Amino acid sequence: MQPNHALGATLVKCRMYVGNVHGDEPVGREVLIKLANWLCDNYLKDPLATLIVKNMHLHILPTMNPDGFALRRRGNANNVDLNRDFPDQFFPNNDEINYRQPETRAIMNWVKQEHFTASASLHGGALVANYPWDGSRDQSKQYYGCPDDKTFRYMASVYSQSHYNMSLSKEFKGGITNGAFWYPIYGGMQDWNYIHGGCFELTLEISDVKWPKAAELPVIWEHNRMSMLNLAASLVKGNLSWRSREFLDCQSYDPAKVYNFIQTGVHGRIFAADTGHPIPGSLTIKGIGSEIRASRTYGDYHRMLAPGENYEVMASMEGFRTKATRIVVEEKAVSLDFVLDRDGANGLIRNDLGCPCDDDKLFHVQGARLELYLFVLFIIIALYVLFKRKTTSKFTIHRHSPKRPIAV
Repeated sequence: MQPNHALGATLVKCRMYVGNVHGDEPVGREVLIKLANWLCDNYLKDPLATLIVKNMHLHILPTMNPDGFALRRRGNANNVDLNRDFPDQFFPNNDEINYRQPETRAIMNWVKQEHFTASASLHGGALVANYPWDGSRDQSKQYYGCPDDKTFRYMASVYSQSHYNMSLSKEFKGGITNGAFWYPIYGGMQDWNYIHGGCFELTLEISDVKWPKAAELPVIWEHNRMSMLNLAASLVKGNLSWRSREFLDCQSYDPAKVYNFIQTGVHGRIFAADTGHPIPGSLTIKGIGSEIRASRTYGDYHRMLAPGENYEVMASMEGFRTKATRIVVEEKAVSLDFVLDRDGANGLIRNDLGCPCDDDKLFHVQGARLELYLFVLFIIIALYVLFKRKTTSKFTIHRHSPKRPIAV
């Protein structure tokens, strides 16, 4: 969902929402259709709708499992649970994409193709925002945070605190939970998207009832609307604001007032210094380690980060020198471009004379230098030989000359 798919001069973030992963959890399917309609109807009318549509590519997949929905069951047409069908980090022997279900393969290819920054899948049966990891190495039920645990907790809190009553949960503190601590699963979409797509995904349980009555759907939509909008808006820069707790009183809840004022992360582009062209470099955060790649076409990257922290950001690419800088992420996203110099492997090289030379020119410069060194060395040796000869001659003359009397 974007009015103009041409990037132009504006960096565009990609987010996706996926519903109906399980066929017997149709609430996400209905809510996402409502979200698409609301954004279209309110574009250029509502400031938040306009902010989102103008500043990102929002991809909405209302149903990942249409066959399961038609059969009113959890699994797909082959009765396979799609949220257990993704390759899992703790089961590396199960990575072959051709063995996946068609719906799973489609999602995997989609994530790799579209370069998503963040995503969320909508489920039913509970009321909580779930974040990685979804399982632990020893398969026990415990808190098992991923490298970006702090950022994921922030993202989950954006959704929970924007919701009508999710953050007031008695079961889940703040309405959020680590997946491995609550409900360990293996082969889930959430962890795979984060590891292999660099896509920060939440699993959102948006209704205690899996298959509510049709009359309840408008209420569920209203309870989740600002959460979905604020989660999307956290990727872009804007001037909307809200006070974080004023809407939590059920009687005074006014969705029109609930706008996210924090746009998080670091966003920018990576360029080659010699050509000025964008390059698909990698971006890492020191101490976190998870890597994301800039897009091949525009060299743009979008890295989610928890606000209120200092980070050391490093950009790298094979054939280029790594650059690093420190940033502070506060209540606005940080814009940061990197310009990388090539190393000595190929292309333009910044040599120790300070001049940019390509490989062929550098070869001739180095050859000329070598000739100069040899010439200087020859002169030094010649001077040394002449000096030795002169010294030897003086010594010989002095030794064979008649002795003079010593004056007393």
